[in-house]
Amino acid sequence: MRRSTFTDTAVTYASIGGTLAPDLLRYPPKGYRPIERAVRLGSGDERFQLASKSLMTWGVQRGSGMTVTDLLDGTGQQYTGLVFDADGHAARDQKAAPDEATFAEDGTPYIVNGMSAHLTTKFGPFTIDAPVRVVYVIDEPDRVGFAYGTMAGHPASGEESFVVDKREDDSVWLTIRAFSRPSTWVYRLGWPLVRRQQAKMTARYLRALHPIGAV
Repeated sequence: MRRSTFTDTAVTYASIGGTLAPDLLRYPPKGYRPIERAVRLGSGDERFQLASKSLMTWGVQRGSGMTVTDLLDGTGQQYTGLVFDADGHAARDQKAAPDEATFAEDGTPYIVNGMSAHLTTKFGPFTIDAPVRVVYVIDEPDRVGFAYGTMAGHPASGEESFVVDKREDDSVWLTIRAFSRPSTWVYRLGWPLVRRQQAKMTARYLRALHPIGAV
């Protein structure tokens, strides 16, 4: 099991990688509200490969109506992460190949450690700009995904992860985990509305990779 983590980030919260915690829903970072949602996307290797490819080229965000712009590779030191054995312990042999840039057919770069982007969406008459930076990537035979953290200017402070996995029964699932709180006192005043918008976006995320576009 290999995970890559970018640690030199300009994110606006301290608990980088917190969405990996198994007990996130019970023990989120102090002051943050956690969520976890999942949807079955189908079954089989083909469905897993298609969903993974779309996920790692911002398919969830674009499929939910967001515009993804200003894609920039990470700067600063990047780490290839730890390799774990079947018991969850760090393996002694930590050799890993360096990350290489990969592109989709339309030229969209695959999501990598440290990549930053601006996500924009409509909120009534307003356009919300949400700058984010990828803080870790998961690349395993039956599990692929990433998480991004909020950067300055984002309405929220926190982290959100998107993982596609193929389970023992051959079913393919998308799981979204997150924790967040208002980034400034201005957004704190309107936080009930922001949370409502977050719930709508999460529902759109869950539909974005579904083969029929609705669940």
